[in-house]
Amino acid sequence: MNIKDILLSQKKELTATRGKNYIKRNVKLEALDKPLIKVIAGPRRAGKSFFAIHELVEAGYVNFDDERIINLKNYDETIEAVKNIYKNPRTIFLDEIQNLSGWELFVNRLQRQNYNLVISGSNANLLSRELSTHLTGRHINILILPFSFKEYLDFFDKQYTEPEIKAKFETYVENGGYPEPLVYGLDYKDYLKTLFDSILFKDIVKRYSIRYPKELENLAKQLVSNFCGQFSYGKLRKTTDIGSVHTVKKYVGCLEETFLIFALKRFSFKVKEQEKANRKIYVLDNGFINAVSFSFSENSGRLYENLVAIELKKRELKGELELFYYMNDYEVDFVIKKGKKVTQLIQVCFALDNEDTKQREIRGLLYGSRDLKCDKLIVITRSREGTETVSWFGMKKEISYIPLWKWPLEGSS
Repeated sequence: MNIKDILLSQKKELTATRGKNYIKRNVKLEALDKPLIKVIAGPRRAGKSFFAIHELVEAGYVNFDDERIINLKNYDETIEAVKNIYKNPRTIFLDEIQNLSGWELFVNRLQRQNYNLVISGSNANLLSRELSTHLTGRHINILILPFSFKEYLDFFDKQYTEPEIKAKFETYVENGGYPEPLVYGLDYKDYLKTLFDSILFKDIVKRYSIRYPKELENLAKQLVSNFCGQFSYGKLRKTTDIGSVHTVKKYVGCLEETFLIFALKRFSFKVKEQEKANRKIYVLDNGFINAVSFSFSENSGRLYENLVAIELKKRELKGELELFYYMNDYEVDFVIKKGKKVTQLIQVCFALDNEDTKQREIRGLLYGSRDLKCDKLIVITRSREGTETVSWFGMKKEISYIPLWKWPLEGSS
């Protein structure tokens, strides 16, 4: 099959996709008609292509997640086919561009030829500052992740009472926000187990020529099972029997690049201390936890914490803040830093019925407030709402309590 026939078959798929219901994403697609390269990044199956296809009025289209063009060599022939099929489009959408060898040079050349380019990829490196060294033309980043809770509610297109929103939220906490199981009524666990394996073996093992895929799989499942926990590369090497710390770091980096997991550094004003300290592991969608962890038991507190981490990570990926955890005498779940200042400290606690639990969470915030010179203190919980003033060593500190179901609906994501 020649390249024109392949792109014609892709166009049929594109047309069919345009006919499907589209949930508007909470993403600004700026400067669509300007000569800036639009870089859409996010995990596989999160809806990047669906987003671009429905936001673009007319564009030439090439999907590089297609085994028929995986070894594409003649880039000029491909562009000629696009021009013929789509009648000389000025906008071209290059989907899953990371699968194309030397894609940066190809994109730069098209940009110099005054094409309006949209590219997508399932790799976090497309959001990194290093991208500027590869793309000579100016670009803007667009992040597409699984549905936020607001987008999840928008899918149902209904007006809900508060009790109904809370019930929907509990389902969302467990299942996560991947669109396809919701849209097509699929079993979340089966779908996400298959997707997890696909990301491991297609996006990591094949792309990076991993010699021992079972080691990678075991490491990935161990990290997912230990979500919200601390880890060190040295300890992971021992518990997984991987040959070296260097290999462990490489594998963890690959898992982060493909948006399966992310790690938070412990906050310190000294960079060397940040690098040496244990990190905390989170999973980029709650649904993966139930689908692939070694053993899953009901742990609403950790699921709540992971969900808060996801929402804050979105903002970090958009360049709005830097995200850490903190530990000294007590632990602070999340430290928000903007510029040179720590602006917010957040604890996540499922329930505060137990007085000892409440005091532990508050003490963490108070010690963190003292050490990091931050007075905006928040506890995210299942149901408590309001503020409380606490006297501590002659000082008064105000603590805000926010229910988690309400927090992402109030602009936190």
